[in-house]
Amino acid sequence: MASLPFSILIFGGTGAIGKHITSAILSAQASPGHSISIFTSDATASNPEKEALLSSWKSQGLRVVTGDLNNAQDVSRAYEGVDVVVSCLGRNTLTAQTELIRLAEESRSVNWFFPSEYGTDIEYDASSKDEKPHQNKLKVREFIRSNIRRVQCTYLVTGPYLDMYLTLLPSVAAIGGYDVRSKKAMVINSGNDAVGFTSMPDVGKLLVAALRNPEEAKGKVLKVQSFVTTPLDIVREFEKQTGAEWTTDYTSIQALRELEQQLWDEGKPLATAATLRRIWAEGRTLYQKTDNEKLGLAADDMETLSEVVGRAII
Repeated sequence: MASLPFSILIFGGTGAIGKHITSAILSAQASPGHSISIFTSDATASNPEKEALLSSWKSQGLRVVTGDLNNAQDVSRAYEGVDVVVSCLGRNTLTAQTELIRLAEESRSVNWFFPSEYGTDIEYDASSKDEKPHQNKLKVREFIRSNIRRVQCTYLVTGPYLDMYLTLLPSVAAIGGYDVRSKKAMVINSGNDAVGFTSMPDVGKLLVAALRNPEEAKGKVLKVQSFVTTPLDIVREFEKQTGAEWTTDYTSIQALRELEQQLWDEGKPLATAATLRRIWAEGRTLYQKTDNEKLGLAADDMETLSEVVGRAII
């Protein structure tokens, strides 16, 4: 098995998906000689909720670099001696990546960059360019195409995280989800439309696999996932594991579109979730073939629906 690059720097490493990616990279390092670092703010590093996590990671050899993401000098210093940069920045800070990538291009050592692409395929088909949640990621890709020549970028496109998809949001229940306490599910359309999912731990596993296969990953858009299933299959798995029959309600695609438009018109943050749920229900997470195999991962290397549902009911 190929080893990881010698020196890796992670942005957003304590965030929702960043925690899984950082943990996977730390677990995969071949020897203490590897340099694994995260760049974070002083506020995050001193946050009581993050201290235990950072302490655990430090015991595994993680180096914590503090600074201001928007300060070019802080970022440039953090890049010194780094081979690979992995961005796990959240949706609200995606456009900050253009400066991070520009500084990587100017650095003496960084040669590989993973933008924060985990999630829905923003170039799935011709209509993807018009979807509102895609715009910031599209801007980052266009910046890279137009300005970056030396640094190789890899886009790890995972589709929706099943762990988050399972959540039923009471204020917008019509966009779908699952409520373990009330044994109730809301599914889109018939509930039989297949969706390609990746579990959050598997995002970390897939990123490590990409790091170990530079010849297959550098400069590529990698379309990967844990498995394909349907909303009703998820209901059946919940029923199996809870030993109870669930109530299932349905939202038509048209009703979802109307709610989506209303949320955008009202400037509600959950408009993004509504749009993404509609995209997934329309089948835009499905591929004839994924890139898992290119990265050396077979179906039984990935988490199963049973495992993810099991975590949700604990």
